[in-house]
Amino acid sequence: MDKKAFRKEVFEKIAALPEEYIVSSNSGIYENFIALSEFASAKNIFAYISEKREPDTVRIIEKALELGKTVALPVSFDGGIMVPKVIKSLDELEVGKFGIPAPKEDAPVLKEEDIDLIIVPAVTFDRNGYRLGRGGGYYDRFLERSAACSVGLGREKLLCEVPLEKHDMPVKYLVTESKVYK
Repeated sequence: MDKKAFRKEVFEKIAALPEEYIVSSNSGIYENFIALSEFASAKNIFAYISEKREPDTVRIIEKALELGKTVALPVSFDGGIMVPKVIKSLDELEVGKFGIPAPKEDAPVLKEEDIDLIIVPAVTFDRNGYRLGRGGGYYDRFLERSAACSVGLGREKLLCEVPLEKHDMPVKYLVTESKVYK
């Protein structure tokens, strides 16, 4: 099955998940994520704003900011380029590319080499940390250049075999509501 068809199939599974499961898995993912020693030691975190039924990152971002960590979010450009820009508060966001909340244009850039931890989005993951993204290649390109610890957030009920291509980059850790896969 090609990735486009597979992605459509997974989106249908996501839409069918009960709301109670979404809420409870978000809670478990949050607890398992903040328990990571890599989160505790990270000074500079590159995250993303979750949308719709993606695992919730807003609570994680708020916790990181509360702990005094530097948090950057992506500003996306054509050609699969994204730049990590620092925020001090979620109130600083505006509508960015693809309609996703993003830092303002004048927000400071967090240098890629200063990032300690990257939270990587996906439609779904497999248990080896390979992901099915949305198809733009933004994160695969970024992860290829980065030495930072990468963490994916996924729901246990959605983990499955992901069709792979040679450029696909796995995350170091996959955090679900019930387990941390390394």
